[in-house]
Amino acid sequence: MKLATLNNGKRDGALVVVSRDLTRAVRVSEIAPTLQAALDEWAELAPKLEAVYQQLNEGRVAEAFPFDEAACLSPLPRAYQWADGSAYVNHVELVRKARGAEMPESFWHDPLMYQGGSDSFLAPRGPIVMGSEEWGIDFESEIAIITDDVPMGVSPQGATSHVKLLMLVNDVSLRNLIPGELAKGFGFFQSKPSSAFSPVAITPDELGDAWRDGKVLLPLRTHLNGTLFGAPDAGVDMTFSFFELIAHAAKTRPLGAGCIIGSGTVSNYDRSAGSSCIAERRMLEILDCDQATTSYLQFGDRVSIAMEDRSGQNLFGTISQQVVPASGQGG
Repeated sequence: MKLATLNNGKRDGALVVVSRDLTRAVRVSEIAPTLQAALDEWAELAPKLEAVYQQLNEGRVAEAFPFDEAACLSPLPRAYQWADGSAYVNHVELVRKARGAEMPESFWHDPLMYQGGSDSFLAPRGPIVMGSEEWGIDFESEIAIITDDVPMGVSPQGATSHVKLLMLVNDVSLRNLIPGELAKGFGFFQSKPSSAFSPVAITPDELGDAWRDGKVLLPLRTHLNGTLFGAPDAGVDMTFSFFELIAHAAKTRPLGAGCIIGSGTVSNYDRSAGSSCIAERRMLEILDCDQATTSYLQFGDRVSIAMEDRSGQNLFGTISQQVVPASGQGG
């Protein structure tokens, strides 16, 4: 099943069911007005939404209309919780190696995770509004899952039934603000502004055999100004599965329905696939040539993030965002 949230002028938008090929959609306010409302009663409402989805794919919904990704908000325009992990430990190892820092052995069995701002996500085709290029504006291409209610202390095995939807993420990061914040010993805040999610959220079954053991076994493609920046496989070198990330997040607290958990920057040891953020490419340049030559994002740059299935079908729609100054407008 594929779901999206249309911008209807209200804070949480309007829930729609989207066809598998992303060409048509139908409003389902009689079932649930918003995605959060659907998640709050997922066990009861998901079968009803699935029935509409099947009818839509069969061309049996008279109220269907052309689906426009540009009219979408992030599937959850705001969420009760956004917790971003760093499941690709080779990425962490690389970043630390470039600055001459040893990586603690615990990073290989105890996931990194921070709690990000979730009160206002960016639209997938909306601008990335920034106050200064000097902040070191970067994209991070990731995958995220949305859970239903998760009990405290759930095991990775017990977490398997709690992944209800998946999305793509552009986790915007301000690299030049991060060192000062982390030096305070209190975590990210200013250096992690609003993130954007893909136009469409999908249920795990839409991935077929590409969803295995809590991982997505497909390349995640990022383009910068129309040029392929990287397409690492999201299932390769993922040290911690989404099931393990859920268990980590729920160790000392329950997770409410609509909790979003991110994978962290998708990264492969095989660097020929490219990178999912500028910081990683810069670190590779430092290791190879003692100097980073790739600049962080500048005003006017456009980042696009998408994932295709093995037949070439776009699964989630495309995040496509332009960086604009705070005083300007963009799309």
